Amino acid sequence: MKVKEIMTQSAVCCSANMNIGEAVELMWVHNCGVLPVLGANRILSGIITDRDICIAVGTRNKLAGELAVGDIATKEVFACKPDDDVHEALRIMADHQVRRLPVVDNAGIPQGILSADDIVAHAGLNKWTGAAPLPSEEIIGRLKKLYSQKFPMVHAKNATG
Repeated sequence: MKVKEIMTQSAVCCSANMNIGEAVELMWVHNCGVLPVLGANRILSGIITDRDICIAVGTRNKLAGELAVGDIATKEVFACKPDDDVHEALRIMADHQVRRLPVVDNAGIPQGILSADDIVAHAGLNKWTGAAPLPSEEIIGRLKKLYSQKFPMVHAKNATG
C-alpha cells in the first residue's frame, strides 16, 4: 500500500514568519494539530504541532501574537513521499517517534500528511487484492515503539512541598 492511498490530502501549511496566534487559528479552522512550515519556493522547512505551541506559550512569557512560528518550529523534519510504501513510513515514524509525517514531492513541496491514525484506520485493507497488507502485529509493534517514552516522567514538586 502506498502512502498516497491513505494520507490526508492537501496539508494546510504556514510560513515561518507567521505568528503563533495565526497558526492556532489555521489549526482551529482546519481541525488539525500539525502544520508543515514552508520556506522559499514553498519547500518544507519545518513543522509545528499544537503541543509545540502550548509549550512555547506556556514557558516563554509572551503572547501568541509575539511569537513567530519559525522561533519554535522543529527544523529537523522526517518526511516521506506519496509513492513510498506505508510499511517504510511506519518504520520512520517508529524509529523517530513522530506521530505525523509530512508527505512531500521530489522538490520537497508538501502534498499531504500521514498520521498514525491514518495507518490504524486503513489496517487490513486490500489484504485480499494482492496489495501488501498492514498486519496488526506490525502496526502494534511499530506503534509501541512510537509511543514508548524515551525519558522517564519527571514531576515538579508543588510549592508547598
